[in-house]
This record gives sequence, structure tokens and C-alpha cells, in this order.
Amino acid sequence: MPTVTAAVTVSRHPPARKLRGGLWARVGCLLAGGVLLADALWLMAQGFFMVGVTVPGALGLALCLLAVSWHRVRTWLNGKSWGRWLWRAGWLLLAAWVVSVAAFWAWLAQQVRSFEASATTASVQAIVVLGSGTPNGQPSPALRARLDKARELAALHPQAWVVVSGGVDFGETLSEGQVMGNYLREQGMAPGRILQEERSTSTELNLQYSLPLLNEQGLGLTTAVAVVTSDFHTVRAQRIARKIGFTHAIPVAAPTPLYIRYNAWLREYFAMVSSWALREV
Repeated sequence: MPTVTAAVTVSRHPPARKLRGGLWARVGCLLAGGVLLADALWLMAQGFFMVGVTVPGALGLALCLLAVSWHRVRTWLNGKSWGRWLWRAGWLLLAAWVVSVAAFWAWLAQQVRSFEASATTASVQAIVVLGSGTPNGQPSPALRARLDKARELAALHPQAWVVVSGGVDFGETLSEGQVMGNYLREQGMAPGRILQEERSTSTELNLQYSLPLLNEQGLGLTTAVAVVTSDFHTVRAQRIARKIGFTHAIPVAAPTPLYIRYNAWLREYFAMVSSWALREV
């Protein structure tokens, strides 16, 4: 009889290794979730609500909630015939998604490096700078990086026209094109070489509406055109330019500010998946 009691007593207490494994898993979920959630909340407070911010925020919140209710969730799943399968499948899917994002980032970084090599050797006749945010009538840090990159390129190609392209932001009165042109003039670029496109609201329209301005200068779809945009956006920008008909579009990458870099690259992951699924580019 004592032997049976001992056996029952032991069976009621899970092995210490299992307890430690659950503890470390909860701590890992809490740390990872806390970092993702804090990053998303801080960026949202700065006015960023793109998918590269909201998805990590939602994932971070889910991981934090899972860490807090770990044992309740496991107990509930263990009571279902399909519970353990769902638990493992969920973690496998999350791991596969993280690996796919990492692989995309590595591929994108390699593409950006190849574009940089092309941009340094090409002889361009026009430089088109794609628009971005202009809060309070000023270039955002990402847009300022694009404009500074365009200035560097314009110094290497003094005969090239510089087209700044972008319409009016929501809630703004000045167009992106005007804000960008003002910035370049303030930085010392000759006003006569700056062409402003002020109607576009997308990358495709940036390039379409910039074309007539190039045509007025005797340039066209076969012209060697440097398309300056943020590093994460270079691949799609090139594909869109080719779709429109630019045969010598050369993407030029401007660095994305560090505080938003990985969120922007994650946003581009979803944008590329969407473009591929819809066969847009």
C-alpha cells in the first residue's frame, strides 16, 4: 500500500525539467513580446501606423498574454484531442514565418548592395526622387535621407535633371514635391535644375507623372534615370519603373533611419507578398 501511494504522489508532480522548460518559455515570450509591444507603441505615438508596426505590436501583445496565462492555455489545450497538435502547429508556423522574414531581409540587403554598385558606375541623365512623409511641411527623416542621397548623386552628375515627385499628404497643404524642392534649394542646389511633380500619391504615379517633365527636357523612357528611394523600397520601385516602360531605371538606395528600419523592412515584406499575389509587379 505505501508503494502505491508513493507512485500516485510522484505522478502528481511534473518533472523539474518540465517545469523549468515552461518557465523559460514564459520568460522568453514575455521578453520578446514586451520588446515588440513597446517598439510598436512608441512608433504609434510618433504617428506610424503601418503594417510593419501594427503586426509586431499585435504579436507582442499576444506573446505577453500567453506568458501570463501560460498554464491555463496549456491545461485547456491538453484537454482537447487536437490541443497538442494545434500547440505545436502554431509554434511551427510562427517559426516558419520568422525564417521567411529573415530570408527576405537577407535577399533584400543583397539586392540593395547590387544596386549600389550599379549606381556608382552608371551615367545618368535624370534623377527622380520618390516622395514620402512631410510632417508639418518638413521632410521626414526617411525623406531627408532620400534627398541627401539625391544631392550626392547630383554632384556626381552635374548635367542631370532632378525631379522631386509627390502630391499633398493627408492633412497637409504643401505637396511633397514642393517640400522636397524647397529642401534641395535650401541645401544649395541650383533651382534651375529642379523639376517638381506635385500630384502623385503612389510610386507608380510618381514615375508616370514625372515622365512629362522629363519629356519637356528631351528625355524619355529610354533615358538612364536614377530612381532614389529608401533602401527597402528599391526592388519594388525598379519593377514598377520597368512596368511603366523605363528601360534604364537605376534604383538608388537611401538608408532608412535606424529607429524605423526593421519595421519598414517588415512592411516591405508584406508589400512584396501582396504585389506577388496580385501580380502587380
